[in-house]
Amino acid sequence: MAHTGNDGKRPTARHLLRREAPSTVAVLADERDFAAMRRYQTFAFDDHTAYLRQMEALLRTLAARGVHITVALFDPVGYEEYCAHARLDPDAPASRTRYTAHLAAAGGTVPYEGQPIDRLLPHLIETAERQATWEYASGLLSRSGQCREHCGEARADEAFARASHALRLLLETAGHGEHHLVCSIPADDAPLIAVLHTRPRPGAEPDVDSTQALVFSTVLAAGLATGRRGGVVLRTTTPDGHDRVRGWVLHDDWLRPLSEAEIFAAYCTDADTGEPVPPEHGVEYLAAPDLVRPPGADGTGADGSGADDMP
Repeated sequence: MAHTGNDGKRPTARHLLRREAPSTVAVLADERDFAAMRRYQTFAFDDHTAYLRQMEALLRTLAARGVHITVALFDPVGYEEYCAHARLDPDAPASRTRYTAHLAAAGGTVPYEGQPIDRLLPHLIETAERQATWEYASGLLSRSGQCREHCGEARADEAFARASHALRLLLETAGHGEHHLVCSIPADDAPLIAVLHTRPRPGAEPDVDSTQALVFSTVLAAGLATGRRGGVVLRTTTPDGHDRVRGWVLHDDWLRPLSEAEIFAAYCTDADTGEPVPPEHGVEYLAAPDLVRPPGADGTGADGSGADDMP
């Protein structure tokens, strides 16, 4: 028996095809971003809360039609740059539609699965930030070999392979428990940070998100390839609820383990004032294990010199 619509009629071919066409919706999650779009006369909303209610209603309507929906974060600055590059009028609905399609093609979207808008937005912001981190780190990595003729691609590939190897070793030496890995390297305005969570699975390898692993490896590779003074922190929550913290610093194109005193000092010192701060209750600061350097990691920096030669 053929499915019929709400009015009891058979769905038309156009309605059937509409179910086959996915949809991407771009959302202004932040009030400041929303306010920035109000300068365009064709942007018909004047209240952010009401706008989000209407956006949630739209998502539910599309989902009720059986349409696959992905959601992207609408960035007014990125939109303005996109319109300038594509020579589009930013004060036109068609331009906003094209920008939304551009966001969908670039990645960084999340699927809509009926979740409330207040649960969707934090996930969307986190995904967009992760995408931006990956793009920035990829740019650093691709430019890491410009100092020597034709060396960029080879050096970037080698650094990424080394970073991926390091991540495997970090996960292998992490031990039992739930792990929280953070890789941080200096960037122009603020540190470039990648986060990786793992959860234990009985009788199986830990659950690792592939996208988080890719971003983590790319940020670490960018630091290794450019000789930046970054680091990695591994925080493990054990089944009894206690936390263990270990760390490594980027040194000689690899990761040098921090001693117990070094990781304690790093965690128990105010980054802005340099004053000591009390350690966290229930946290154990441990010396990190040495990670075996892979073959081919010769300890040379991006310019061919050792990391110890850098200022």
